[in-house]
Amino acid sequence: MNTEQTTLKINELEVSVVRKPIKHLHLGVYPPDGKVRVAAPVHIDDETIRLAVIARWSWIRKQQQRFQEQERQSQREMVTGESHYFLGRRYRLDLVEQPGPPRIRIRNAHTLELAVPPGTDAAARRAILDRWYRRQLRALLPALLQKWEPVIGVQVRELRIKKMKTRWGTCNAEAARIWLNLELVKKPPQCIEYVLVHEMVHLLERSHNERFVAFMDRFLPQWRLLRDELNRAPLAHAAWKY
Repeated sequence: MNTEQTTLKINELEVSVVRKPIKHLHLGVYPPDGKVRVAAPVHIDDETIRLAVIARWSWIRKQQQRFQEQERQSQREMVTGESHYFLGRRYRLDLVEQPGPPRIRIRNAHTLELAVPPGTDAAARRAILDRWYRRQLRALLPALLQKWEPVIGVQVRELRIKKMKTRWGTCNAEAARIWLNLELVKKPPQCIEYVLVHEMVHLLERSHNERFVAFMDRFLPQWRLLRDELNRAPLAHAAWKY
């Protein structure tokens, strides 16, 4: 898909503009700093985009304010006593230094134990936890695909996990490939399911238009409540909304 990316200065606001072969203009505000992005049809000029942004000026400022006020975690140092999240629950990290390969286990309802060889630094401890998170999220996905593919009537050819800075998920409709953000493993299971369904519906409709909303209403009627729950959850040090 051919795209053209430019930046417009509207009052004191910098707006990222992406022109591509779509039918309607879409405006979004993205974390962590409330960046404004407009996806526009190729034929729309800068003045039309400027007027569209000004028309939604109050809404944009409201969204940016919400980002500023939302609860955020500080940078994790990977030491005993820190809070870490898994499937929507908060756990206290217990760092155990002992010989042998690294190991992570949920020891009880409140404790996440990370066992590492003596001298393992914070970056290595963080990488160990990320690998564990990836395995846990990967294990949840086959059952969700088995549940939703026949309901939505699509087949996901490839489902991948990666860290993303601005999205909970993304979809390549041509390849039927979906990416999910690794951070989702920290959120409640129903929120993970919502994001997967959202991306699967993009295999039927690429845009967030009325047809897309109608599909979401049909397949997952409570999707707005799940979206709000996802966006109320504490944000990571670098964070985003959906």
